[in-house]
Parts: sequence; structure tokens; C-alpha cells
Amino acid sequence: MGKTINPAGKPIITVETEFCGRTLSLEVGRLGFRTSASVVARYGDTVVLASTMVGDKPLQGFDYFPLSIDYEEKMYASGKISGSRFIKREGRPSDDAILIGRLIDRPIRPLWPKGYRHEVQGVASVLSMDPDFRPDMIAMVALSAAFMLTGAPFDGPVAGVRVGMVDGKFKAFATPEELNGKLDLVVAGTKAGVMMVEAGANEVTEAEVIEAIEYAQKIIQPAIVLQEELIKKVGVVEQEFELSLPDTDIQQRVESWLSGKLGAGLRAPYPERNDLVRQLRDQMKDHFVEEIGEDAYNEAKNEYNDAFQMALHKDVRQGIVEEGIRPDGRKLTEVRELSSEVGVLPRTHGSSIFTRGLTQAMNIVTVAPLSYVQLVDTMEREGERRYFHHYNAPGYTVGEVKRLSGPGRREIGHGYLAERALAAVLPTEEEFPYTIRSVTEIMSQNGSTSMAATCSSCLALLDAGVPLKAPVSGIAMGLMMNGDKPMILTDIADAEDFAGDMDFKVAGTAKGITALQMDMKLHGLPVDVLKEALDQGKVGRSHILDHMTSILPEARKEMSPYAPRVESIKINPDKIREVIGKGGEMINKIIAETGAEIDIKDDGLVFIASPNKTSIDAAKQYIENITAEPEVGKIYVDVPVVTVMDFGAFVQIMPGKDGLVHVSEMREERVERPGDVVKEGQKVTVKLVAIDDKGRLQLSMKAAQRELNDKK
Repeated sequence: MGKTINPAGKPIITVETEFCGRTLSLEVGRLGFRTSASVVARYGDTVVLASTMVGDKPLQGFDYFPLSIDYEEKMYASGKISGSRFIKREGRPSDDAILIGRLIDRPIRPLWPKGYRHEVQGVASVLSMDPDFRPDMIAMVALSAAFMLTGAPFDGPVAGVRVGMVDGKFKAFATPEELNGKLDLVVAGTKAGVMMVEAGANEVTEAEVIEAIEYAQKIIQPAIVLQEELIKKVGVVEQEFELSLPDTDIQQRVESWLSGKLGAGLRAPYPERNDLVRQLRDQMKDHFVEEIGEDAYNEAKNEYNDAFQMALHKDVRQGIVEEGIRPDGRKLTEVRELSSEVGVLPRTHGSSIFTRGLTQAMNIVTVAPLSYVQLVDTMEREGERRYFHHYNAPGYTVGEVKRLSGPGRREIGHGYLAERALAAVLPTEEEFPYTIRSVTEIMSQNGSTSMAATCSSCLALLDAGVPLKAPVSGIAMGLMMNGDKPMILTDIADAEDFAGDMDFKVAGTAKGITALQMDMKLHGLPVDVLKEALDQGKVGRSHILDHMTSILPEARKEMSPYAPRVESIKINPDKIREVIGKGGEMINKIIAETGAEIDIKDDGLVFIASPNKTSIDAAKQYIENITAEPEVGKIYVDVPVVTVMDFGAFVQIMPGKDGLVHVSEMREERVERPGDVVKEGQKVTVKLVAIDDKGRLQLSMKAAQRELNDKK
């Protein structure tokens, strides 16, 4: 085995520690010589390369931090070639990769200083994947370490862990199968506190979630200490940087002009408050244009707008922290006005509109046979998705002109969160043999559209007749810290989100939590604050759930007349080959003759779909005939004669099953020639009287007639 040479002559530096039962190592100097910093993380058989780049100078004209974090799945990492017949090379990232990129981004982004406008990129490439656990948290540690090594003003390090619940106990780096159980929780944090939480769950309690977060925050500490050790060994040179902050003179002038115009004068329900803010901004512009001239104002327009926005955020915080009053006049625990409708679209299988204040979500549910499942082929998994939720939010929903395009990272993330919230309460395939697509069309945005999507999706699923185990509601919570005192807000709107310290979304049933997403803008929060937010969120979530159940408490008993009907039968798995036939000949014949769609599972479960009940019954009968076993003593009515011989006739009692009616078994009286009694193709009624030791069927026409006469 050869040795890698570092062109700069620098040594390859490696540090390692025990982390959740395995050795975690971080290595610098072997790969990525031209990056700002590169780190190779190894954990079990998982190897992740984190490559980071930081621009030398701030970008001009940007009013946001230009950070991009990408997670690259490499099929070779899991020893796979893509199952697609046409595409073998990795291309556009899968939804899973996009979601993991967002997952890593969320605890890292808040740890950069406000006003930092240097372009920053982080790429986590999975080079080898241990199938016993998901590699995403190792990618998070690797990127955190790499950002620390750049010398940029990143206030890390951070680390994360994915926790499952096995036999009532928490387990870090649980297997993918174990994560499909009661809990799949990701917690990321710094040494000081929690930065991000995301979870999918099967109705776990708030107390269980808090206990899991405490467990996770404690066990990530060795990964944070290891990064600090690496930084000391490497010897990081701090980068010089500039912050793009509002001009202090402009900030003071704007705040002086706004004095007396904020506070109570802006407190009004949405959208009236938005109109008041817009009018005030226009008045500010007119004032300063008159004072300094239009050209001078236009030259510094962005600074004036930033100063106005900063003053507005300060006012929102001041009202909440000092007076306990929110921008729209609500109390801290108050939910905005709710209204909902179901069955709003005539031809869809299920539909709803959920409105909470100025936020509005329409959801449409479509059901289809199981043959319409989505095939999944990624580095980590391959299989089928039977239920999926898609989320759309065009520019007009926030009052902006934007070009229509495909879904972005935000749309994919919001759709997945709502999907996760409802996955725990979906019926099984056997209970509801359909593929289910739920689409949320956001109509208006003003805070927490992902939770509005969850609520509207639940109502539309019930409207479509999907027998959910329990209805699910969701709510977004906010936080503003007043020193050490947390001010927790129920059902946050945009103004509170922009000015606040936390965005926390929780969804669940009356019994427990099914999905959770929590992001901090502070540099870590203690777990007891999160507990208070969870407890307050439960009350708000229950209020919304009561509203939803007043609209539609359970699934409709009858599905839409436009929805396909699906029925199932169970056959012997050994008979699947006979139903399919050589080259699919038999199943194609059944489909062509009956018009039904047929999907056969490996365990012998057969799903038959058609809008027409007659079509389903015909296909079902066809399959039952093919898979049925001959029964001695059973009478087979109107079955065809296939061959007439001198000694009798062969009759097909079911597909592929012929039996002999001996000439002596045709009539009570003596028959000289079988051809005098039956012809080929003629339908007759026979009774199976015996099956000999060679499996040959012995049939009788006269025994069948005798039994039928006796019944009369």
C-alpha cells in the first residue's frame, strides 16, 4: 500500500476518539489540497470527505449570507450501480440528499456573524458507507471541523447524532430498520446547547422527546472535543473579514424618524399590519428623498431599508419582551383565527382548505393502485414509496413577482416535514391498498406554511376516505429571550419569526408527537427552554386539532366516485407464476379481457384495481380460477369440453386443469359413442369424484346431475 504525499510538505494530521461505541477519526492533509480546508471523517466503515471554500472578500449587493451546503451521495459508497436502465451516473441530488444538506445547514448557518457576506461553500461527499447506520451525522461533524479550520468567523464546532428508540431505550447510530420504529430523532448542538432538532415519531410523548434530546446533547460532546483537538494540532490562522452592517449614521437617523411611529400604532391583525408597515416605509422614503435628494437616497437605498427592517425587528421584540403584546395584538399563547373546508373540488379524490390568519393552504389528495408507487434508488436505500407529499409555494403567495420553476430546497423540505407528520397514522397496504399522493398548494403565506400543509393534508386525506389511525395537527412556536427568561410564542407569524430566536414546528395526534423540527438563531439553547416550548406547543396543537375534528372528525365511509376501486385477494405464492404466465401472457390476457389493473406482491397478495366493480369481480374470478385447487365432491357448472375420445371426453374444470368424464359417467343409461352426447367446446356440468395417485381428475356428468336433482 502506497503513501499519500502532501505537495505542500505538511504532515497528515489525524485525531481520534471513542464516540457512541465506535472510533471516530478526523484527518487533515491527505485529500483536497486546494480547498480552504478539507477533512476526512471515518466512523466504522463510513468515510466522508468535507470540502470547504471561503471567499477572500465579501460579495457586494447581497442582503443575505451566501452560504451553500451540499451533501453528495455516491452510489459506489454503498457498492451499488444505479438501478436505472438509462442513468448510471449521479446527477441531480435525490430528495434525500437535499434534505440532508438542509439538515446539516440548519445548525451551522446561525453560527456565522450577522452581516458576513463572504461566499462560503461546504460539500460533504460520502466515499464509503457503513450500512449499519446513516452517514449524515458524520458528514455534519466533518463539515463543522472543516469550517473551523478555514479560519473564518464560524462560532463552532457543532456535532450531531441520530437517535432511535429500541425496546424503550435510546440508541445512537441506530440501524435504518430500528429508526423505522417509535422514534427517529436528530439533535445537533454546540458545547453550550442545542442548535437544531428534527424528528419523525410514532406518537411519542413530549417527555420522551425531551429525554431523548438531553441524551443526545450529552453524547455529542466527544465529537466536539475532538474537533477542538484537531484545531489545536493544525494551528488555524484567523481570516480577515468585513461585515456588511447598516451605516450607524443612517441607522440612527432612521430610528430617530421612526420614534413615536412604531409600537401601538403598528399593532393590528394581518394583513392590516402589513399595509401599515408598507405605508410607513413609503413615508420614510418620501421624508429622506426630500431631505437628502432622490439621487443620494437611491444610492443608499439598501442601507435605509436595512435600517428600517432592523428598527422594526427591535420594536417587535420590545413589544413582546417588555409588554407581552405581539405585533398583531395577540397574547403570547393565542392562535390566530382558524377556518377550514373539505370537499372543495368536485373531481379530485379528496380536497381541503385550511386557513390560519393570513396563512392559507389548499390540499388535494389523489389515490391510485399500488402499481403507481414511486421507485426509490439512492445510495442508502432502494425500494418503493407508497405515500408522498408535495408542497408548492409560488411567489404570489408572499405578494412577489417570481418566475415559476421546479421545487427548491425549501419546498422539498416543507413537503417532507408534512409527509413525515402523517406517515405514522397511515393505514397499512392491507387496510388501504392504494398509492397516495398529497399535494399542498400554498395560497397565502404569513408564518408556518409547513404546519398549515400538515393540517390541510390531514383533512384532505380524511375527505378522500383514507382511514387514518388518528387526525394530526401541527403548530409553529417562536421564542424571544429576555436575558435568561424565555418568552415563548404560540403560532408565530412572519414578523415574529424574523425578529425571534427560534423557529419550532411540532405535529402530532391527541396521543403524541409524529414530527418535530426545531431551529435556533441563538448559539445554543438549554434543554429546559425546549421543554417549555414543547409543553406550550401541545396546548396550541390541541386547539387546532379540536377545530379540525369539528370540520371532519374521521375518514369518509365512501370514497369519491372518481377514485379507482382496489380490492385484494391472497393466493398461494407458488401460484404467482401461473397467474403471470409465460412472458406475462396470462396476466396480460386477464387485464385485456377485464380492464382491471393487477399488482402482485411476492407474498401472494394480489391487488385488483378498476373504477368498475364488475371489472374487479371478473378479474378476481379469473385469478381464483387459475389458482384454485380441484376439490373432490365439488360440482363445476358450465365448463368446456376440450377433447372428445372413443372412451369419453376431457373437460377443463379450471384453467390448466382437465379431467376425464368416462363414457360410463355421461348418462344414467348406456352411451355407445361419447360424440353422440358431447361436442368439443360444449359447456357441461360435472362433479369431481376422485383424484388418483398420479393426480388425474375423474369427473362425472351423471353424478353431478343426480346431486342437482336431489337438491331440487
